[in-house]
Amino acid sequence: MRILIADDEALTRMGLRAMLREMGHTVVGAAADGTSALRLACETQPELAVLDIKMPGMDGLAVAKAIAEQCSLPVVMLTAYSERDLVQRAAATETVQAYLVKPIREGELAPAIELATARFAEWQALRQEATDREEALVTREVVDRAKRVLMERDGCSEREAFLEIQHRARRSRRAVRAVAEEVLGSQDKEGGASL
Repeated sequence: MRILIADDEALTRMGLRAMLREMGHTVVGAAADGTSALRLACETQPELAVLDIKMPGMDGLAVAKAIAEQCSLPVVMLTAYSERDLVQRAAATETVQAYLVKPIREGELAPAIELATARFAEWQALRQEATDREEALVTREVVDRAKRVLMERDGCSEREAFLEIQHRARRSRRAVRAVAEEVLGSQDKEGGASL
C-alpha cells in the first residue's frame, strides 16, 4: 500500500517508515505536523494515513476530519496516551478506522492496517448504498410527479403515463428520470405561459 505517516517525533517517523517498508508498503510522505500531513495527503493520494493524535498545528483528529472532507482515505491513529476522551473523539471521525498506543510494534501495526482498510471499504460501501437509495427515492418522486402531469394533461391512466415516459426514454436513449424531469419542465413552462 501507499502510506502517509505523520508524527512530530523524528524517531517515531523513522521507525514507522522502516516497519512499513519491511511489511512491503511504500511510504509516500512523512510529516512532522498536521498541516503538512493534510497537504501531503491531498498531494500524494496515499491509500492510508498513519497519524499521531497530538501534533503541532493541526492535531491528528483535525487532520483526519479534514481528510474525510477533502481526500477521503482510511486513517490509523497513533498516540502515546490511552485517554478515553481521545479514543472516543477518534472513533467519531469517519476516516479513523484503527487506533494504536505507542510504542508501535510491527505485530500490532500490520493488523491495524488490515482492520483500517477493511472497515473503510465497508464504510464506503454503506455510504454508496445510502446514496443509491436516496437517488432511487428522488427518481421515483420525479417520475410520480411526471405521471400525474401526463394523466391530467392527456387524460390517461397511471399505467399509460408511465409507459409513455418509458417509451420516450427508450426512443431518446435517456434515463427515465431525465424524461420525467423534461415532462415537469414543459409543465412549468406551460404553467408560466398561462399566467
